[in-house]
Amino acid sequence: MSTREPLLLTPGPLTTSLATKMAMLRDWGSWDQDFNALTAAICARLVRLIDDQSQSYACVPLQGSGTFAVEAAIGTLVPREGKLLVLVNGAYGKRMARLTRIMGRACSVLDFGEIDAVDPRRVDQALADDAAVTHVGIVHCETSTGILNPLEAVAAAVAGRGRGLIVDAMSSLGALPLSVRTTPCEAVIASSNKCLEGVPGMGFVLARQEALAGAADRAHSLSMDLYDQWHYLKQTGQWRFTPPTHVVAAFAAALQQYDAAGGQPARLQRYRANCQALVQGLQALGLRPLLAPAVQAPIIVTVHAPQHPNWNFSRLYERVKARGVILYPGKLTTIETFRVGCIGAIEPPDLEAAVHAIGAGLAELQIPTGTPLAASNPTPS
Repeated sequence: MSTREPLLLTPGPLTTSLATKMAMLRDWGSWDQDFNALTAAICARLVRLIDDQSQSYACVPLQGSGTFAVEAAIGTLVPREGKLLVLVNGAYGKRMARLTRIMGRACSVLDFGEIDAVDPRRVDQALADDAAVTHVGIVHCETSTGILNPLEAVAAAVAGRGRGLIVDAMSSLGALPLSVRTTPCEAVIASSNKCLEGVPGMGFVLARQEALAGAADRAHSLSMDLYDQWHYLKQTGQWRFTPPTHVVAAFAAALQQYDAAGGQPARLQRYRANCQALVQGLQALGLRPLLAPAVQAPIIVTVHAPQHPNWNFSRLYERVKARGVILYPGKLTTIETFRVGCIGAIEPPDLEAAVHAIGAGLAELQIPTGTPLAASNPTPS
């Protein structure tokens, strides 16, 4: 840990490799043929990542954060007279619903609480009850808790009702398997700075080309018009507006490392090992994850805070940061928690060192091991 600062145990931005950082030292011309080739190679690799063997999908890159890409996908793929049903069990599902309403699309929410995974049977019933719904939005791995939703079963329910599925795979793509052959969907959305271990600044949408082709003049925004971006890129090989060239170069380097290390199976194996080291270490400190193991994705772990008068996340954060580790605050409304990420260019020894830093921070706050934890069992849906 002394060789790199800080160790980012967050869900992105995250700790990146030296090779990824080094890729940003070169300047690129945004319309240069070499940069166009770099963009094309990234897009082709990302489409292969979702197991598209029929060449039905296209990758549309976008400047900005993952939320920019979510907004672009919904604003382009959901018709203005359409309706989106959002499956919510955390902050990012709520954000999807909010941005849908802000752009003037009809939207309804099916809420599963904060600790329960999405139930495909309830999704099927909701679609049977509301013929106005044209599309369903789901967050594959809800980053606010780390909960993993049953994507394939939900996709089957949505497809069975003849609706389109939009998948926010921000915190899952690249680590958790996702095949459009077994998970029928209209779009998969992610960004450069999550499980693929690039740096922030580029989102992307892997969308069915048939859906894109029918979406001309539908978007609510010029800069977030997914159809326009796709059409222009297809015609010219270029981004419509100034691309984040250094971010793209870093992402290309990260994808090369991803493949060299063994791709998705190897990435998932490492993250699982990270998560196991983290959870075991936290339990040794008397801390417990919020979620049951059956729904915990090996991406980020939400931890019950100690129920102690000295507890204060900001004070713990500063003490752990002084030891070279960056934690993440909780994002729940009903329970006091904090979060620790398992993703990035890190290994189990890094998580073990982080647990040691957390233990030392708690000791400085005079919170002893075995202190009761903050009240659990938020009301499930």
